[in-house]
Amino acid sequence: MIIAKIEDKSLVVDILTASFDQNKSVNYVIKQDGQRKERIRKLMEYCFESCFQNGTVYLSKDRNACALILFPEQEKVSLKSIVNDLRLAFSCIGPERLLKVLSRESKVKSNYPKQSIFYLRFIGVHPDFQRKGIGSSLIIDIINEAKILKKPIYLETSMEENVKFYKNMGFELFNELHLPHQLFLFRINND
Repeated sequence: MIIAKIEDKSLVVDILTASFDQNKSVNYVIKQDGQRKERIRKLMEYCFESCFQNGTVYLSKDRNACALILFPEQEKVSLKSIVNDLRLAFSCIGPERLLKVLSRESKVKSNYPKQSIFYLRFIGVHPDFQRKGIGSSLIIDIINEAKILKKPIYLETSMEENVKFYKNMGFELFNELHLPHQLFLFRINND
């Protein structure tokens, strides 16, 4: 895996926008209308910026997969972060849905420890290259990196077909949230 640079933002956003088009959680967060795909793109741009500043963005060696890692303890409130949050609220979520989405985020975050973690915010493989082992290879690299840093990895998925994949990769399913959709919470302890 390679660490993405700011110049890779468009590529990472393209991969994530394509691979999360039908994702239940993503489509719960964004406003559903004729601009749905553009809203997914804006969400992925927001997440790229957040993880680029407060974590790490990885690309697979072939540049067909990516992962956004957030280190929550590094997030700081600043004028820039407030502006980005407001932009996300109005351009993706919609003011009428903001409380529902904030409640969802609070429920998810309450399941994660206060200690330093690798929060795997998104991992995606471009649809043209899925089921070729690229995502598995990227996950293995991330697990190894987290082991070196002695940080646990946390993630969630709303896609039932991903549950077996994460279990096979060594993740423990430690909780399920019942939102309008099922959300499966996984972790690997690396201490």
